[in-house]
Amino acid sequence: MANYPVFTEEMKKTHKILVPNMLPIHFRLIINVFKHYGYDMELLTTDSRNVIDEGLKNVHNDTCYPALLVIGQFFDALKSGKYNPDTTALLISQTGGGCRASNYIHLLRKALKEQYPQVPVLSLNFSGFDTNGLKLNAPVMIKLLYGILYGDLLMLLYNQCKPYELIERSSDRVLDIWQKKLDKIFAENKYTNTKKYYKEILDSFAKIERSSKKKPKVGIVGEIYVKYSPLANNGLEKFLLSEGCEPVVPSMLDFVLYCAVNTVNAGKIYDYKNKTTFFYKIGYDFIYKKQRQMINIIKEHGVFDPPHDFEHLREYADKYIHQGVVMGEGWLIPAEMAALAAGGTENIICAQPFGCLPNHIVAKGMSRAIKDGFENANIVAIDYDPGATKVNQENRIKLMLANAKKVGADKNENNA
Repeated sequence: MANYPVFTEEMKKTHKILVPNMLPIHFRLIINVFKHYGYDMELLTTDSRNVIDEGLKNVHNDTCYPALLVIGQFFDALKSGKYNPDTTALLISQTGGGCRASNYIHLLRKALKEQYPQVPVLSLNFSGFDTNGLKLNAPVMIKLLYGILYGDLLMLLYNQCKPYELIERSSDRVLDIWQKKLDKIFAENKYTNTKKYYKEILDSFAKIERSSKKKPKVGIVGEIYVKYSPLANNGLEKFLLSEGCEPVVPSMLDFVLYCAVNTVNAGKIYDYKNKTTFFYKIGYDFIYKKQRQMINIIKEHGVFDPPHDFEHLREYADKYIHQGVVMGEGWLIPAEMAALAAGGTENIICAQPFGCLPNHIVAKGMSRAIKDGFENANIVAIDYDPGATKVNQENRIKLMLANAKKVGADKNENNA
């Protein structure tokens, strides 16, 4: 018998499920997918200092920054008076990694025990190691995959249009239109017609009036939560836009493929085969095929730069690090840094939780090797934690951007 409250099927009719924000575009789509299955979900967008303070109160201060923020955001919501704890549940994701990726849910349940013992926690995981989770059968998982695909496309196009828009907020308007359209498309189960909708989305963003003057591209890599979450990285993408840069953010699908192929790789490295490796290989092949379809459609359209091909990422990883290195974001970070540099995005920010040892090893530890391979690679690691000030973080980024602009000016002078 579990010593914590369990979310039951009946609670779908009575409980609102709060979801911490990581990727605003993707999570809006994902939440609406679950609403079609009877779950009443709400995305938390709070970003005040109180979120950090609540995290510090309810989680040991040695716990990593992402866990502190996610749990702090939950407690901030529960204490706001906006939600009735008797009819509120919390959703948290678990990827099954060697640290916070497995322990978030236990830290959260422990923190809730004294103040909100009636609040159930649901796990969103594909590993089956927490049974009180959302029911993820094959149709649901496929629908979630398409949600990630469409989210990646919207994020990619928005970041390539926003820095250059001539009419203020025109990119935001197109993004909002398509998020609403996709909600309807998913509700009507038309989402598999990707060829049609990808082209329509590409056409919509291509119509945005944009400047032809190119701006410095800045790639963002690192620990998955800090890389994507505006709460965790202090609105990094927005800051880069304000500094006259084009943010280049790797797709969420890369992380999904990374998790899938790591299971397949483990079977090869340790010489075993079982049902898990078999099904993950099938899953990997299916997802990769969907990624290739998107890349080909973007290339055929001819206006925007496509995302990285994941197999190319693996090739870059093999040049610098073994694919058996999987703690944290493992080999994916140096692979993304190398792929960005090779593709012309030589300015790279590696966003990391302070003290996240696996990410420091594969990010800071590999940045020198990447720089040796790409002489103009301009890589800076930025640590995020409760004690780090936004001003100091932005000043370090400004120094990196100053160097980027100097290199750009030198290139233009040499080409003149």
